[in-house]
Amino acid sequence: MKRWYLVLVLVAVVSLVVVACAPQAQPTPAPAEKPAEKPTEAPAKPTEAPEPTPTEAPKPMAGGEFHGAWPYKVPPEGHYNTYVPNSINLGIYWDVMEMPGAMYIWSRAEWFPLMYTEWEFVPEEDLFVVKLRQGAKWSDGTEFTAEDVVATFNVGRLFKWTVFKYVDEIKAVDKYTVQFRMKVPSTVVERYVVRERIRAASTYGEFAKRVEELLAAGKGPDSDEWKALQKEVTDFRPEKMVVTGPYMIDPDSITEAQLTLVKNPNSWLADQVKFDKLVIYNGETPTVTPLVLAGDIDYATHGFPPATEKQFVEQGIRIARPPIYSGPAIYFNHDIYPLNRAEFRQAVAYAINRDENATVSLGDSAKAVKYMVGFSDTLVPLWLTQDQIGQLDTYPYDPQKAEEILMGIGFKRDSDGVWMDDKGNRLEFELTFPAEYADWSAAGQNAAEQLTKFGIKITPRGVQFQQHPTEVRQGKFQMAIRHWGSSTNPHPHFAYQGVLFLYNYVGSPEGKGMNFPMQQTVDGKEVDLEQLIVQSAEGLDEEAQKAMVAEVAAVFNKLLPVVPLWERFGNNPVNETARVTGWPSDDHYLLQNSAYGDNWVIIALLQGMLKPIGQ
Repeated sequence: MKRWYLVLVLVAVVSLVVVACAPQAQPTPAPAEKPAEKPTEAPAKPTEAPEPTPTEAPKPMAGGEFHGAWPYKVPPEGHYNTYVPNSINLGIYWDVMEMPGAMYIWSRAEWFPLMYTEWEFVPEEDLFVVKLRQGAKWSDGTEFTAEDVVATFNVGRLFKWTVFKYVDEIKAVDKYTVQFRMKVPSTVVERYVVRERIRAASTYGEFAKRVEELLAAGKGPDSDEWKALQKEVTDFRPEKMVVTGPYMIDPDSITEAQLTLVKNPNSWLADQVKFDKLVIYNGETPTVTPLVLAGDIDYATHGFPPATEKQFVEQGIRIARPPIYSGPAIYFNHDIYPLNRAEFRQAVAYAINRDENATVSLGDSAKAVKYMVGFSDTLVPLWLTQDQIGQLDTYPYDPQKAEEILMGIGFKRDSDGVWMDDKGNRLEFELTFPAEYADWSAAGQNAAEQLTKFGIKITPRGVQFQQHPTEVRQGKFQMAIRHWGSSTNPHPHFAYQGVLFLYNYVGSPEGKGMNFPMQQTVDGKEVDLEQLIVQSAEGLDEEAQKAMVAEVAAVFNKLLPVVPLWERFGNNPVNETARVTGWPSDDHYLLQNSAYGDNWVIIALLQGMLKPIGQ
């Protein structure tokens, strides 16, 4: 049993205890002060999943509709190329279309197999080997084989997938077996491989072959040929999304308001799921809120403000609060002085009352960040010793301390109280945030108010939510609200990768992002933060990884490349009376999954747990 399974169980135990002890609909989870007791080791084998019938295609069961919500862009801006931005992948509902190898049951430390049936590390050969589900078919009628898996990852090379910092070769051993050769053996390879959604070779296979040809010719990411192919794939617009999952998008149903996922009769899970259609409403919080209140939506993961949540409860709509392990943070464009000075960012951290910011943003579903290490406070005691935790700066609200830091580097106040840097420039910046994200918008507005009151004049500005991440990745911002932590993967490595790689020059294919230099000097010591993050997941023993995780945490805590504000817990409306029954209770093991990592509703759909009322 791999060590990281145990870490997941520990996280689930801590979360379960916190939620269970809180008042109904008003949990106020606190970070753990010490590691939870070591749980019983989970079974080594994945949870059994339904096997397809090899002799005849499954027949869909008659059923009703499930109504969900996720923002998307309509064609032609919205498209079916799920490697690049603006694809109509529908977030959590992506897993019912281009399905991954498996989804994870966090509290049970078990996998729910989907397109893979088993997998293992082969340490003596530095291999990770997966076995594919036999008899599965794509929606276009072609068979699911190793060619699809190889094609998926080879095209992923073009987009700087982090798995290739650990894996250098992918090979189809036979029709249903694929091996990943690890140049740097790591426990996180399992998550990167097993949780990746598999795309169809019938759609992307030709691109994958050309990637292999370039690699064979010794032409990598710096070559003109590689860049040209990357652009060609980026501009590629398939006519449809070919899927293995039980649902597929009906192109004729797509409107600005909603779209419909219909049954894929070729899927091996077509007779397992209980709904004929999934209706997905388009939009962010302002658009979705009245639909929830009208009873048109059965489940939504949007960040609803406290007043809206109160309306839901008064109307009899249940609120589910799964852990998120992430939240909003202030990003800085490190090309701009003095945003690129650690002292300035430290002063910002001291100048903001994070408790206030959390409360006004999301009420009971927000908890101010304490440890400021870039991953969830709940996970910190599982990776760092008490001595290491004791050395962290928790940056409590202290405007006087913030003032001392700025004065210590030669800054002073102008005649109107606004700070000026040591070059005589006033500290006046714009802070952008996704306009339609109610919780992040509130966090951005409140942070702007607090900083302006302190003397750092901030102009808040909302940006269309789908455009905002692109602008940040392109470096077209001064300060911005984006995420910290990882709501999809429990290992701290993923929290750092998601921020310092994907929103930085390290891994952003769209631009240099925040352009935070990964080569830093900390306490007189030269530090390669990119290398440290990669090394934090190296090896197949997570106990041995802890020292490196602690080093990355200490560097993050001191430099604050971004300033985390608060950690989010879901406040997800669940309509139990309109169309759907079979909802798991609040204390059900599935609700210990992150709402965005291995979403509990999606797993319940795929397992056939959810079904139409009256069926």
